[in-house]
Amino acid sequence: MRRPGFLAALLYGCTIFLSAFLLFLIQPVFAKLILPWFGGSAAVWTTCLVFFQLALLGGYLYAYALVRWMKPSRQAAFHVALLACALFTLPAIPASHWQPAPGSNPLWRLLSLLTVVLGLPFFLLSTTGPLSQAWFAHKWPEADTYRLFAVSNAAALLALLAYPILIEPHVATRMQDVVWSFGFAGFAILCAATAWISRRGEMVTRRAARPPGGSLLTWFALAAGGSMLLLSTTNQITQNIAAVPFLWIGPLIVYLVTFILCFESSRWYRRGLYLRLLAMGLAAVAYTIYDIQLTAAIFVSLPVLLFGLFAGCMFCHGELSALKPSKENLTAFYLMIAAGGAAGAVFVGLIAPAVFSGVYELPVSLLFVAVVAGWLNWTTGWSQRLLWSAVALTMAIVVGAQFRAYHLNALVVTRDFYGALRVVESGSTRTLYHGTIQHGSQLLSQRGLPTTYYGPPSGAGLVLRNCCDGPKRVGVVGLGAGTLAAYGRAGDEFRFYEIDPEVIELAGSQFTFLRDTAAAVEIVPGDARLMLEHEPSQRFDVLALDAFSGDAIPVHLLTKEAFAVYFRHLKPSGVLAVHVSNQYLDLAPAVERLAWFYGKRAVLVQSEKDPAQDLLSATWVLVTSSADFLGRPAIANAARPIRPRAGLRLWTDDYNNLFQVIR
Repeated sequence: MRRPGFLAALLYGCTIFLSAFLLFLIQPVFAKLILPWFGGSAAVWTTCLVFFQLALLGGYLYAYALVRWMKPSRQAAFHVALLACALFTLPAIPASHWQPAPGSNPLWRLLSLLTVVLGLPFFLLSTTGPLSQAWFAHKWPEADTYRLFAVSNAAALLALLAYPILIEPHVATRMQDVVWSFGFAGFAILCAATAWISRRGEMVTRRAARPPGGSLLTWFALAAGGSMLLLSTTNQITQNIAAVPFLWIGPLIVYLVTFILCFESSRWYRRGLYLRLLAMGLAAVAYTIYDIQLTAAIFVSLPVLLFGLFAGCMFCHGELSALKPSKENLTAFYLMIAAGGAAGAVFVGLIAPAVFSGVYELPVSLLFVAVVAGWLNWTTGWSQRLLWSAVALTMAIVVGAQFRAYHLNALVVTRDFYGALRVVESGSTRTLYHGTIQHGSQLLSQRGLPTTYYGPPSGAGLVLRNCCDGPKRVGVVGLGAGTLAAYGRAGDEFRFYEIDPEVIELAGSQFTFLRDTAAAVEIVPGDARLMLEHEPSQRFDVLALDAFSGDAIPVHLLTKEAFAVYFRHLKPSGVLAVHVSNQYLDLAPAVERLAWFYGKRAVLVQSEKDPAQDLLSATWVLVTSSADFLGRPAIANAARPIRPRAGLRLWTDDYNNLFQVIR
């Protein structure tokens, strides 16, 4: 029986391991690198996942075509030539001209950036798994090829675990990209050696019959189900918490673990057990998201969402593993997995935002997986038919409930790259929501009254009423409903920076704060940090930082470099007011650390909820070097010291770690 020698097996294994490690490591590295250019939006990671899935499909299609229609010697030569070309595209660091224009839809620019800057290296890494396994299977037919698939997934898992624990906290982001580029050069050498020893064989002549259409459709549907759950769960987490790498990586780790378990050995997937877990997981997630107004604590919602993802992906990937074909159809099998994965990603990342006015992707994904489970179990007896019909019906009810919840009392429901927005009128109150998070409201009977996080007792209210004895010049990062304009008086100037054109439109058409104020108001479209970096000093008396992506300020607005920009635009006695209200993250110590670095004082102002005045509890950090301002009775009575967090480092564009500020 002909089997590979130790060195040959080691070469194939190392090539596949390194390719998968680099393939999954570059995903959070590159996404974090470009995140500030696109407003810190949660859609950046979702769009990146769409690109990665499409590139993976392209790689698998390339491997399928190469093995099926090209002679072995030509396969090796052609592939090595592409590897050489890819080396000339490194390092994969985007130039500043890729930054989107203010007010434009950044989706296609982001996809173009990924294609041009990262496309060829990522594409070649994605080809390595199926191509090397096909070479291995045809050279040594008796060896276990599917174990190499498990090696690939183990390497991917290691990369994702290493990034938030070992790499992100200790290595600057741009240096991560440079080191990755050197790693790709090493991979290219290994892959060229693998291609060289694979050039002899019978890969073209040993063609198997095409798999039946039913098998292709089943492979496609199962892969699509897992991919839809991955992206929609990630959306749910990042849009309502924060768009940060460690929250991106958790769902992807769960997704990969299920691949590893299911393809490493048949002993891990027990259909009866995981069908029960699937029903439990779908039900648990459905219960969690049924009412969009109720947001559970992160330590409750996150485990439930990840459990549902695990149960769903174990079913999808376990069934895929159980249905894997003979080795002659290996590349077709992987091609359909990639096609299904890409289709699921395109649905969640591209089609759903364009078609749906609300964020319905997760309940739709739950419904799709329930239907697939029912389809595969339809012939196993009436009990299974009834069970999965009931589960599918329940998921359909959740889809309908979410649709009704988004449109209940809604005057406007809209969606763009930056998220889902709706304006809801209930009684005499009109409220702007971004996803499930309030971004401002107005009492229609008292239109000039500041509400929600911006009432008179809040940090913002205290600053704007006590900062100046005469007219004031105020900058505001983040428009929302325009509530802070309510503090404007004749002679004041308010300059708002807002990246989302839909927010600008709604603030002007659905709320009257901007129209009613006596102050002069100017709105600057685009990412506030990028706009401020290119403007001359505005000499603000107050700069309020109130931009939110999900439930947190985008991290690129809370770095040493960002604060240098803010202080350049403030008068020497000016005040930087940072809104840090958050259910999940304690951001005040990070702001205090930045204030200390620049030799300024930071104090905490917390205000209480008051339903009668439509006020929510709010937390603001006031940063200034003005002893006169901090000594004013209204400020001194409300200000509290900020409790430091042990070991918290200064955040920079190249280093930030939200693990340390989780509540």
